[in-house]
Amino acid sequence: MKNYVYIIIVLFCNIITAQAQRMLPKQKGLETSTGIIADGKIGTDYYINVAMTINGKKGNYQLWAVEYSRKENDYKHIQIPAETFTAEVGYSFLLISDAGKNTSLNFGITGIAGYESINRGKALLFDGAKLLTEDNFIYGVGGRITIETYLSDRIILLLQARTKILWGTDLQQIRPSAGIGLRFNF
Repeated sequence: MKNYVYIIIVLFCNIITAQAQRMLPKQKGLETSTGIIADGKIGTDYYINVAMTINGKKGNYQLWAVEYSRKENDYKHIQIPAETFTAEVGYSFLLISDAGKNTSLNFGITGIAGYESINRGKALLFDGAKLLTEDNFIYGVGGRITIETYLSDRIILLLQARTKILWGTDLQQIRPSAGIGLRFNF
């Protein structure tokens, strides 16, 4: 009987201390993140991002994402919304991580294409003023620095600082942001 108890205790201890391999090549993940636009107002200027990742070698990964962002601009006593819908494709490079790959620092670069809508396409304002900016198709590049920490073998917490450089826009060409997210690896 003592041998059975001993075997069960050893197996239980091995199960608790075992860790899954992390950042396996071809492993896929689903990521969602949200954050604030850096030069905006907290609560009204934000983005929501959903992405798919495909791990490569050495902790690098491909990134395929769609994003919605909203920024409100003050005009007299109203807010004029500027909404952006974008798709991003890019690659993230592992810069540094601990030996177990529990925490890592990554740098990513992406190509961006999308559509920008100002005041939902309405050029005329309540007081008769006309917006000179128009809805546009936009394109550009993006960069991001991400700190990634494994909460469990499949769930990762992301803290990220990002910036986008966009062309074809009537608004800001450089758009920094910061956010937090979660990734689930399959």
